Amino acid sequence: MKKLTFILIATAALTLSACSKIYEDYLDVQLHDQATIEEIFSQGNTAHRYLRHIYSFIPEDESISNREGWVVARSDEAQFSWTQWVYYLIFREGNYSSATTVASGDADKAMRPWDKFYQAISQCTIFINNIDLMKEYNNKDANELAKIKKQMKAEAKFLRAYYYYCLIRQYGPVYIWMDSDGKPVTPDIKIDGSKIERNTMQECFDFIISQLDEAIAELPVHVGDYGEISQDWTGRATRGAAMAVKCRVTLMQASPLYNGQNGTGLYDDFVSKTNGKQFMNTTYDATKWDIAAQAQKDLIDLAETGEYALVTDASSSDDPMQAAADNYQAIFQKPWNKETIWGWWKRESSEYGSYLAGAGQIMCCALAPQIEGVGGYSGITPSLKLVDAFPMQATGRYPLQLGNMYQKTDGRLDYSKPNVDPLSGYQAEGWKEGYKVPVNAPWAPAFKAHISTTGRDARYYQCIVPNGFPWPNKNKQKFFTCYNNTECTSPFRTSGDSNRAGYMWRKWYPTDKQLDNWQAYQMSVVYPSIRLAEIYLNYAECLIEKSTPDLSKACEYINKVRKRAGLNNIETAYPGIDGNQKLLREALRMERMVEFNGEAIRHFDAVRWMIAAEEYTTKNWTLKCSATTYEESYERVSDDCPLGDPTFINRDYLFPIYAGHLAQMTNMTQNPGF
Repeated sequence: MKKLTFILIATAALTLSACSKIYEDYLDVQLHDQATIEEIFSQGNTAHRYLRHIYSFIPEDESISNREGWVVARSDEAQFSWTQWVYYLIFREGNYSSATTVASGDADKAMRPWDKFYQAISQCTIFINNIDLMKEYNNKDANELAKIKKQMKAEAKFLRAYYYYCLIRQYGPVYIWMDSDGKPVTPDIKIDGSKIERNTMQECFDFIISQLDEAIAELPVHVGDYGEISQDWTGRATRGAAMAVKCRVTLMQASPLYNGQNGTGLYDDFVSKTNGKQFMNTTYDATKWDIAAQAQKDLIDLAETGEYALVTDASSSDDPMQAAADNYQAIFQKPWNKETIWGWWKRESSEYGSYLAGAGQIMCCALAPQIEGVGGYSGITPSLKLVDAFPMQATGRYPLQLGNMYQKTDGRLDYSKPNVDPLSGYQAEGWKEGYKVPVNAPWAPAFKAHISTTGRDARYYQCIVPNGFPWPNKNKQKFFTCYNNTECTSPFRTSGDSNRAGYMWRKWYPTDKQLDNWQAYQMSVVYPSIRLAEIYLNYAECLIEKSTPDLSKACEYINKVRKRAGLNNIETAYPGIDGNQKLLREALRMERMVEFNGEAIRHFDAVRWMIAAEEYTTKNWTLKCSATTYEESYERVSDDCPLGDPTFINRDYLFPIYAGHLAQMTNMTQNPGF
């Protein structure tokens, strides 16, 4: 009989961790009274606990403070200003190597998740190989029991594929734990760490997609199809969830970093040091976009049966601008709305009582102004580039020139020198007296607003609170003011907690939410990890890039997202864009940056498009929050934030495998540049 404790031995054989772990360290599923695998999986209740456990490895993309959402602050959509968070700074500034040690605990698992996800993969394989041992579940008959086991096995296959996806999006090609016939191995098979080598990127893609296809064939369309249903079960894997991850993987496979590298030769020499295999596809293949397009269309077809829909009915307002803001807010504040294809609850305790145990706090660092003694930590705020990205409501055009947002100074993008689109209606300099914020704060009196903050689309005011604007809370009725004056609600400081950007990220906090103490910032909501708007814009991108582009249809799917935001059609905003592939590509990329701001998508987009080296390399541009007056504070400066400049070079497209692992996995090839 197989002892449960061998799980640790098998996992350690792969991860080669120097520290030994006891059973309770990561297998906290309340199975301590069970002695064997057979006993665990023969009983329905303990088998379900094991399944809950393997959900617990889900990365916390929604948490940008100390979990996997750290990529938000790594990207160009955010301004980072926490001087004490050294492990964030070393990655943002490029001052790291394969030997860099990261903060202990959760931050280490988030930023260097190699061990974590291989442990997850091991647990999934154990479950898949043993769930057929389940003899009973809630008195189900033989046919129902067989159906339940099939579905549970499909869940584990989905999760295993998802964890491999999480590995490749950070590391590129990884080791696929399988035998010579291409089948996942049982975790009790001994792995010799000194002999294993990474699989090629294509082998990784093929394996992940094949596992997702198997899961899609067996997973139910609705969570309710699992049988007994409760709120805790909401968020279990469904057919749509597996299709959505396949959409991401196929889009990734088609993108420049993994598909020819734009002809740059970046990975021409990235070959295995043991077998000479080329790790990356160095020749461009347009048909990969066709494959990705079909994956998106398959899920859209499922959505159009009534399964999923954009949130467009969450508002009772007759004002189109307010209705658009309400609908966008509802995506994140109305649990399990029709737009959410897959998501998870915030975890409230260490018990894996629900299937969505992998989630954490929602944007807890994007804090409000100092109200009633609550500090405005503001360590991660929207970047000036993100602020500049939101389109103009009247014209539907983006404020700056598509594909050429800024001039350069000393080879770096200079956010103080925007290339304004003269047809957009945007003005970079000036003031507007007697301005009334268009949404969320009808109580607020007219005020003097910087002209650049006026006339934007509803998402801008739903997500961003600029310096001098009311914080949307009718019960407090205060303005967010951020400069060097003690009368400010969030006064500038040279050290410690302080908003040094001049803008607040409010996206995750509902209008009129009371923020009277620090616990109020821990938003207990559902995180929509993959939503229909993403699939629409994925599909539009594929239509732009596929072997036979269809720009008119691409515009159609971009317009679905723009319409919900209260904007006109992209062809109206940019006449002739439906015949201009390059311009439409840039518009699509801008729309993704706006629609998914703060959702841990921008960084992976910039990486797969191979634009991060260009777009991230700048200075710490902010408003001049050190100024003593409101008017002076709207100057754009690069010396108020006391950090090193963000940097990104070609080696940073792939994250290094930790040198401590490679010291034991001596056969494995490191990523280029490390």
